[in-house]
Formats: sequence, structure tokens, C-alpha cells
Amino acid sequence: MMQPVQTKSVERTGTFQLAGEAAGQALVFSQALSFWGGIDAETGDVIDHSHPGLGQNVAGSILVMPSGRGSSSSSSVLAEAIRRGTAPAGILMERPDPILAVGAIVAEFLYDIRMPLVVCDIAGIVSGNRIAITIEADGRAIVRVQTENVPLKSPECSP
Repeated sequence: MMQPVQTKSVERTGTFQLAGEAAGQALVFSQALSFWGGIDAETGDVIDHSHPGLGQNVAGSILVMPSGRGSSSSSSVLAEAIRRGTAPAGILMERPDPILAVGAIVAEFLYDIRMPLVVCDIAGIVSGNRIAITIEADGRAIVRVQTENVPLKSPECSP
């Protein structure tokens, strides 16, 4: 008999670069990612051969990384991915990234699709955590990180 899965939820506050609400499974990268040459806007796949996330798909995830990286063209790739539905549902970063913010703002303006960008503490978030981004009444970002602790053995199976 399996024991129930225990869940733990941690809440942290952040600052919006673009306000919005989103939920999804965390996809955590330890390195910054450039959307220009790093993401295929048609599929959401990471295509940067030098990035440890190569081959993973960002679509619908809450992308967690230290910051964006490089080229101003990243904003146009992000806006196109948002339009196509292949972008992350939201992005959490330790440091603000004006290039990604421009892409998200353009997508909201042109396509009326909002993808929140939040600057917050990302320590302890791991791929697979469930994340919800909400807006407090005062405009702060609230990031809820839900983890699951699955027991290795149930007591009934112990020798």
C-alpha cells in the first residue's frame, strides 16, 4: 500500500517586470538562456548547443533562471513564441532583464497575451516543482512553490 504524497508549499514575494498570473511546472536552468538562437519559437525547444537545457521544451512551463542572456533580438523571439503558444507560461529570474521584458510587453500589446516576468529569489526551486504566480492587492508578485516529498518505502514493505 502506497503512502499518500506529502506536499509542501513555500511562498515568496517578487517584483514584476510584467505583471500577470500563471501556473505550471518549473523548468530550472542554472545558466542564463538567450531566446535568440537559444529557443525555437515554433516548438519551444531549447536549440542552443552550448546550453545545458538543450533539447528541453519551455512551452507552458514556469522557466526559472538567473537572468536572460544576450541579443536584443531575444525580445522578438520571445514575442513570437508567446504568439504561437510555445513560450513559458511565466519566467522567474534573480535579476531583471529588460530585453525579455520588452518581448513580453510587445506580445501583450500586439496579441493581448500576458506572460508574467518576475524578479525574485529562485534558490531551492527545482525542475518539476509546481509554481503559481499571482498578484497581491498592492501589486507585488507572489510566487508559490509546491514540492512533493514521496516516501521511499511504505512501512508495510519494511523488512
